[in-house]
Amino acid sequence: MTGLGSHRRPLDPFFAPASVAIIGATEADPSVGRTVLTNLASFKGEIYPVNPKRESVLGRKAYPSIRTVPGPVDLALIVTPAATVPAIVAECAAAKIPAAIIISAGFKEAGLPGAELERKIQAARGSMRIIGPNCLGLMAPLAGLNATFAASMALKGSIGFLSQSGALCTSILDWSLREKVGFSAFVSTGSMLDIGWGELIDYLGDDPNTHAILMYMESVGDARSFLSAAREVALTKPIIVIKAGRTEQAARAASSHTGALTGSDEVLDAALRRCGVLRVRRISDLFYMAEVLAKQPRPKGPRLAIVTNAGGPGVLATDALAAEGAELAELSAETVAGLDQILPSNWSRHNPIDIIGDASPERFAKTLEIVQRDRGVDGLLVTLAPQGMTNPTEVAERIRRFASIQGKPIIASFMGGASVAGAEEILNAAGIPTFAFPDTAARAFAYMWQYSENLRALYETPELGEGAVDRSSAAAALKSVLEGARAEGRVLLTEFESKRVLAAYAIPVTRTEFAGTEDKAVELAAEIGFPVVLKLHSHTITHKTEAAGVELNLADESAVRSAWKRIQAAVSTRFGADKFEGVTVQPMIRASDGYELILGSSTDPQFGPVLLFGSGGQLVEIFRDRTLGLPPLTSTLARRMMERTQIYKALAGVRGRAPVDRSALEQILIRFSQLISETPRIKEADLNPLLASPGAIVAVDARILLHDWNIPDRDLPRTAIRPYPSAYVEKWIARDKSTITIRPIRPEDEPKMVRFHETLSDRSVYLRYFHHLPLSARVTHERLTRVCFIDYNREMVLVAETDADIVAVGRLTREHSSAEAEFALLVSDPWHERGLGTELLRRLVALARSEGIRRVFGEILAENRAMQEICRQLGFDVRYSIADGVVEASIEIGGVAPTHDLPC
Repeated sequence: MTGLGSHRRPLDPFFAPASVAIIGATEADPSVGRTVLTNLASFKGEIYPVNPKRESVLGRKAYPSIRTVPGPVDLALIVTPAATVPAIVAECAAAKIPAAIIISAGFKEAGLPGAELERKIQAARGSMRIIGPNCLGLMAPLAGLNATFAASMALKGSIGFLSQSGALCTSILDWSLREKVGFSAFVSTGSMLDIGWGELIDYLGDDPNTHAILMYMESVGDARSFLSAAREVALTKPIIVIKAGRTEQAARAASSHTGALTGSDEVLDAALRRCGVLRVRRISDLFYMAEVLAKQPRPKGPRLAIVTNAGGPGVLATDALAAEGAELAELSAETVAGLDQILPSNWSRHNPIDIIGDASPERFAKTLEIVQRDRGVDGLLVTLAPQGMTNPTEVAERIRRFASIQGKPIIASFMGGASVAGAEEILNAAGIPTFAFPDTAARAFAYMWQYSENLRALYETPELGEGAVDRSSAAAALKSVLEGARAEGRVLLTEFESKRVLAAYAIPVTRTEFAGTEDKAVELAAEIGFPVVLKLHSHTITHKTEAAGVELNLADESAVRSAWKRIQAAVSTRFGADKFEGVTVQPMIRASDGYELILGSSTDPQFGPVLLFGSGGQLVEIFRDRTLGLPPLTSTLARRMMERTQIYKALAGVRGRAPVDRSALEQILIRFSQLISETPRIKEADLNPLLASPGAIVAVDARILLHDWNIPDRDLPRTAIRPYPSAYVEKWIARDKSTITIRPIRPEDEPKMVRFHETLSDRSVYLRYFHHLPLSARVTHERLTRVCFIDYNREMVLVAETDADIVAVGRLTREHSSAEAEFALLVSDPWHERGLGTELLRRLVALARSEGIRRVFGEILAENRAMQEICRQLGFDVRYSIADGVVEASIEIGGVAPTHDLPC
């Protein structure tokens, strides 16, 4: 099978229409309707002005309604008052127009009446796709389409620009015309009633003319769609975002502008890291980073070498570098010795490498030649301050040959305005990005490293941990606890219940037992072993009253009885004697025995469940040593998350203290993320403190808060990243009675996939890929990431596994913005003719049906008769395509509406 798929592009009516209708076209000046029609002058297709009050507009024949337009319309531009738009959308849908841009304002950004208009538009649009409302419009410069009311047309180029702010679009457009920056697409998204970030990223990701995607974001919209698309595209094209609303005041302003709530800025940072998107803080950095990522390789590390002919610029660059999380490279002894041979005796002898103000072009070049060979250097910055003996143009000519250092980016900052213009032109033409100031250049390198590190963390092969969760027992424990809380109308689990839930997911907790009587408390204390802790346990008193509990070193029976009475008295005084139900008894564990950590989860309004890890204990809010991440986690993602905290360094052992088992801690984070991913009813969870000592890691306290029971399961917040679809894990008995597990693939399967490819014959490889592909090419990490590190939101890979080996792989890839999916199948040679291929394809079709996919298709070589026969047996329509020279197999399956956590 091939991975070609169909080449239809669902958003083509927006970016490459053959005909456009302007509903609200007018000659009134000034007006949006007139400006939009005027801007369409460069469009080569049919243009239909629609205005019921005029027979012509600006010399073009006008039509009273969209129904009277004589020809087919690909794209409708709506510029009429907001109140008229729902009816117009209904007319366009009835006329089978596939796409519309609603430029008109006055919708949800204007309050409840506007939000109601949007609801009516959604109900009226049918299958018609919409950009907007409240937007500037769209430009496709390469197609000559300017469907906006901007004053000018963007230049042709390779940058796709997406913005929620129409005003910012016009400012960026003015800047780009001055700086000669061109675009492949220029889109104002407005309030994203229908089409959002995800589909636009998918479209530009598939567009060969777009080399980078830049975004100005005020709200996220459909978080899962955005992250899913961004994660796939960012691997091949840089996506760079600037997000408004970093501060609380800015967030309120963004909300009033877009009519959407903005979530925590920390959460957004975590989400962008998770999908490989680079976030910048300045609009100028959007374009700087598009340039440097297009011209230079991504650095393999954070260490920058600075070569300068003046001390001041080097210091400025160093400060900026540290502020953005990168660092100065430490020069090797060999590099220092080499520089000693060519530089004046008073050179700096460290990084930044000050080669002195009288540096000649040759001195610059020789210095770069030595420094670029240093294995401790991940990138180079050349700064030049014009001095009387400096010739910037000659320096540029000499260093341009370093534009393509293998695996190491080089950037430059030649200061001096007009005096260095010629040098900058030489460097830019050679592919060395230039910056007016050294701190800006250093910041650009730091961003390059951040982008590179984000992608590396995403696709670093994780390890499969030991002691996997027993799903059946975990499900039973969860069901028991949740049903008990629901029966009593509680959303706060007791500490005893919370720890029972955690223990079901193999998260170590202190032994905690419930005592309803004083004698039972004494009995349990003796059984657990002194010293112990007694805590208030009540279903009817809110968690805020837990201060009534007593946490003392209860060393004997009398201390336990005394503590019992004190707790009972405290509750009775405040709430009445009937409110006291008992206490929980657990071992006393001292913080001095280890490090106090916190592991928790809360629900973000945009991204759903979010994980927190950091320093815990009573001072957790004071130190704020924490990091956020999105579930689910792999071992790599868990480790990266922990590495962003200060406490993680201490866990390695400091001042003679033994180290904590950080691998075990990784597994706890993974299992906790699994719990949160698989239990959407959980609103908040806190393990504080999670005590980590050299001998053990244990949750001392635990608190779980549930979503209100009035919220139905289908409306609970879902994870922004689809978790492992365990519902598709099943056993199958082969013809020879072998037991096979068929399950979705995991990132941890990469080593098994290497072994699987070693079992394939040349013929099997040829029939699958339509050409010969050597083993060395099939098992590269970069290629296998595309197989193992999949987004379950947009594709599914099923593997058939024996006790330790993968013996077959089936893939189902959903077409962007459609209900169709392409299948591919590959079976290990020793497993041919044993029914495995038929079973795997049958399951792919069943899976497609449950995912709401309505058509499954694939292409097969004419000589692959075995695969054709399997398709016929399963009801596929199999026919030879003369045009393509392959056999096409397809099946209409009438997909049902998804019933579980499924793709957008």
